[in-house]
Amino acid sequence: MKPLFDKLESIVGPGALITASSELLVYECDGFTIEKNKPDVVVFPKTTQEVAEIVRACNAFGVPFIPRGAGTSLAGGCLPVGGGVVISLARMKKILEVDYRNRCALVEPGVINLWLTNHMKPHGYHFAPDPSSQGACTIGGNVATNSGGPHTLKYGVTVNHILGVELVLPDGSIVRTGGPIEDNPGYDLTGVIVGSEGTFGVAVKTWVRITRNPVAYRTLLGVFETVDDATNTISEIIGAGIIPGALEMLDQMILGALEEAFHFGFPLDAGAILIMEVDGLKAGLDEEAERITAIAKKNGAREVRQADSDAQRTLLWKARKQAFGAVGRLAPSFCTQDGVVPRSMLPHILREIQRIGKKYDTRICNVFHAGDGNIHPILLFDERDPEQVKRVLAASHEILDECIRVGGSVTGEHGIGVEKIDFMPKLFSPEDLGMMIRLRNAFNPRNNCSPHKMLPTSGACVETTRAGRMAAL
Repeated sequence: MKPLFDKLESIVGPGALITASSELLVYECDGFTIEKNKPDVVVFPKTTQEVAEIVRACNAFGVPFIPRGAGTSLAGGCLPVGGGVVISLARMKKILEVDYRNRCALVEPGVINLWLTNHMKPHGYHFAPDPSSQGACTIGGNVATNSGGPHTLKYGVTVNHILGVELVLPDGSIVRTGGPIEDNPGYDLTGVIVGSEGTFGVAVKTWVRITRNPVAYRTLLGVFETVDDATNTISEIIGAGIIPGALEMLDQMILGALEEAFHFGFPLDAGAILIMEVDGLKAGLDEEAERITAIAKKNGAREVRQADSDAQRTLLWKARKQAFGAVGRLAPSFCTQDGVVPRSMLPHILREIQRIGKKYDTRICNVFHAGDGNIHPILLFDERDPEQVKRVLAASHEILDECIRVGGSVTGEHGIGVEKIDFMPKLFSPEDLGMMIRLRNAFNPRNNCSPHKMLPTSGACVETTRAGRMAAL
């Protein structure tokens, strides 16, 4: 590999390459820690041209490569399955332009999601997709996985806010789709690229839509005795024609971890809480908040509190955003699932999660985007114990199988990565998967960019197990 390392160093300069085995351990996985594999090298470009030259060098040496943002992905999207080159985009972190008149911005892929919103805050704008990891995740990663977040119930997921992409294709050429104007003619290639999990190329610039901040908010905290009462409330709110800005649920176990960590003042005897927010013009917000309160109380809420100030609202959302960090107090390791079910099936899937946890002797806590049926059961374990790992994987698979059975999906925002490849044949027919492979091959004919991700294939063979994927390397 030394000739490749020398070539990469000539492109990016000294100090922009990691080859030491101990340092490469940092890049052996992302937020999905169950599967790990070290890359051969990590390279840190700063420009589009450097990314293109790195890709051409990988092609010349016949080495696979994979783009990486902050590594907050929870499905193994950043896992270098066969080793090779990790192209870290962490140093491409410029906000290149913000055009408030045309409501768009041009950013590099390493820009942290929250940086963009904070940059625009004095002008009254924000970037609407707001994953729970928005303080760490990057715009490039959001584009790769089509990330969601609490407020995407009303405002839409990442693809609804991406106007165009500059992409380094797997052959090293640079192309642009879309741009800073609405409704570009022709095929929506930008929409195809968003959510492709890095299998179509390396996104090096993104034109994003920016959103005017709402004039006012009404943020409510509903306290429920049971999870069933909370989930029934969710269905009835949406059924009443109310589209909240956000609708998030946290169960008793996660409340205990949050309270121990941050002392937010949550009632520890509650079965679940709902964070319910409506936003927009002041006119009508009080009426919507009253309707939501009435629905919650009808469904057994023992109290509904309203944030009386921006500080109280900020505190509530801080609690929600820090929920995953607090899980570290419950177990050494955790695996977060990302299933989706019809909202009316939320009571059922939460009961099933509880049953599956007991079946596999695995503790599971829940915090999720309740308004759009995007569940995030967090399975607690110790990855140093192989038996626990085995039980957690079995429980995860059973939860996702149930999501499919009731008409849902295995991912709402985390992506397929390597974790859920085996579920793709359960969701799609061979003909559907074949068409997806043809589309990927149009961008990535050699499958050298983010190989062994998303699609359970190598050439024409369907590999339904991890052993099969590894055998294809």
